Amino acid sequence: MFSDPMIKSTSEDDFPNRRSSVSFASPGYYSDHRSPWNQASSPYSTSPWTSHSSNPFLTHSIAEPSPDTDLFPPGTGLIGSLVREDGHIYSIAAFRGLLYTGSDSKNIRVWKDQNEYSGFKSGSGLVKAIVISPDHRIFTGHQDGKVRIWKISAKNPRVHKRLGTLPCFKDFLKSSVNPSNYVESRLRHRRSSIWIRHADAVSCLSLDKANGLLYSGSWDRTIKVWRLSDSRCLESINAHDDAVNSVAIGFDGLVFTGSADGTVKVWRRDGVGRKAGATRHVAAQTLLRQDCAVTALAVHVAAEILYCGSSDGAVNFWENDLAHGGMLAGHKVAVLCLAAAGTLLFTGSADKTICIWGRGGDGVHGCLSVLTGHEGPVKCLAVEEDACAGEEINVKGRRWVVYSGSLDKSVKVWKVQEQL
Repeated sequence: MFSDPMIKSTSEDDFPNRRSSVSFASPGYYSDHRSPWNQASSPYSTSPWTSHSSNPFLTHSIAEPSPDTDLFPPGTGLIGSLVREDGHIYSIAAFRGLLYTGSDSKNIRVWKDQNEYSGFKSGSGLVKAIVISPDHRIFTGHQDGKVRIWKISAKNPRVHKRLGTLPCFKDFLKSSVNPSNYVESRLRHRRSSIWIRHADAVSCLSLDKANGLLYSGSWDRTIKVWRLSDSRCLESINAHDDAVNSVAIGFDGLVFTGSADGTVKVWRRDGVGRKAGATRHVAAQTLLRQDCAVTALAVHVAAEILYCGSSDGAVNFWENDLAHGGMLAGHKVAVLCLAAAGTLLFTGSADKTICIWGRGGDGVHGCLSVLTGHEGPVKCLAVEEDACAGEEINVKGRRWVVYSGSLDKSVKVWKVQEQL
């Protein structure tokens, strides 16, 4: 099972008045984990989402956009587009005024003030995920099953040097000579593999900054836990029955994973394992079981809310000790990415739009606006607070800069005003 839902290009006529059907005729997912599309052409030209499925939360509260959804004050909207004709944008991350974008060209581009600032090439492997640590180490997840680590040169801030690869060659070589380090592969094309290395594409990354851990999810159906201080793999978790599409660090020591098998699982870090410094995660709960794939997760840590996007276009959320809070029905086709900031939730979809949802004091969500302009599916989102907002924050509320990466090979930059 592959982890990238590539949806056929659709027209605006398919989504009149931005109303989502509550019948949830859900797209299914492709039956082979390998990608069905040719990378030489546009990846959304062929749709694997053709079968029908049902959603288990149809009886719960459903929030839909109104026909005239535009509740934001003046000043909210598109402020720029970043285009570099070298690949479809699959991953994005913002950090201290810099924007990093990854594509299927194997390049990582660095942008500053909406201009191309720098760039570096991975050598192999489509760049499917990017996260950045507080000490400005850049971690990139790739199609070839590796996680690469990069650092800005002390002599020239435009130059990025590769620090290494996870797992590092020394650990891999040491593990390869011990038969006990080989585990039975759950993939048809491979009989066994070393447990510290992913056997298929790395689809997602998430940083636990408080505990100095990196989590990587893969199409090989596992989650691996890495210690940032020495780049050691501490644990490999057989998490799902199909490709892992998203991993998110939660609250209260929880980790959330979403998969093409249609489930969202909760993992609890249970102290230290038998080996010194090792971690041990136990399955605490399965929040969702459905026929369609789980495509994206996002956590609002302060509010203790988990959001889950699916291939049928629905966004479910859990709050108050992980009780199901409702469903947001803003899209008809797959939700490919999510981002939460302040009282806002951003949902990017294969329908080429971004819905902005506001969370009220009573926990009720409403669609405030729909951002349009992309010519292809919105694959990734990044949000950071606007450093130029200044005193306006006290008067109008916080202002956010939102970056959206698309399979149309562009990144769009939006400013969004959060109302008080």
